[in-house]
Amino acid sequence: MAALRSIFSKRESGELAAVNLCAGRVEIAKVRRNGAERAVVEFCSAHPSGSDQAETLQRLRRELHLERFRCSTLLPAPQYQLQFLDAPNVPDAELKSAVRWKLKDFLDYPAESATVDVVQVPADASAPARSRSVYAVSARNADIEARMKLFAQAKIPLRVIEIPEMAQRNLAALLETDHRALAMLSFGDEGGLLTFSARGELYLSRRIDVSLEQLNHAAGDMREQMFERIALELQRSLDHFDRQFSNVPVARLLLGPVPAEIGLRQYLAGNLSTQVDSVDLGEVLDFHRVPELREPGEQMQRWQTLGAALRSDLP
Repeated sequence: MAALRSIFSKRESGELAAVNLCAGRVEIAKVRRNGAERAVVEFCSAHPSGSDQAETLQRLRRELHLERFRCSTLLPAPQYQLQFLDAPNVPDAELKSAVRWKLKDFLDYPAESATVDVVQVPADASAPARSRSVYAVSARNADIEARMKLFAQAKIPLRVIEIPEMAQRNLAALLETDHRALAMLSFGDEGGLLTFSARGELYLSRRIDVSLEQLNHAAGDMREQMFERIALELQRSLDHFDRQFSNVPVARLLLGPVPAEIGLRQYLAGNLSTQVDSVDLGEVLDFHRVPELREPGEQMQRWQTLGAALRSDLP
């Protein structure tokens, strides 16, 4: 979301490490792209976090030498808003300011107190008269400043504050084929996240109010009702995407790692109008240095952190 200047740049290696502050733990991952068919996950680990997150980060910086890397982190869903807007008809240099003004109608706090970033949605080249669209990402200045302060206290060079939608976009980019759109659905502590992307660009994003914990514990009629809700939201989103971006057909829906015994993939495959497959990140990432990630459950736990570690356009 936000690109930051680092006071540690003289010692940085230029390589990216993702540092994700989760409930009760800190996840850290580094992925090396070396031109090989699959990028290598050099490390991906979770570390218990006490009540003093700054102290935990300081310890991890010493143990893992995080001062050597340019680091990214992720905002949790409650700390930001993502709005799909018609792009203001202004020069690119004025786009953020114009979007900030439009956000006044959506925020429950003054727009002047928000950090704002803009993600441009690719335009349809076959319909140049259609207005451009953007995603506006906004977060309270206080939340951004608090996150920056944590990293500064730990002397970890924070360069980028990311959001889960873009982390999932990074994962989807590894699995896209034939320049068609890829729908990807994952579940975590904050609920379901559905993204549509093509050619490495985010086109559409939706949140689904079903968490991984709810999926794991629902049974019988409750699970059936949950599956129906998920399928209905997915079909609505697929139809909406087809109307909005008819020039980019959806190739398939990829379901992020969930326990196979739940039966969600089979249910969706029988109730949606598009092909549904399960994701195995081992097909596109080399896990030989972190063999535990070959297990779908481990991929599920580290999903967002791995996605954040794949960002390739750091400032």
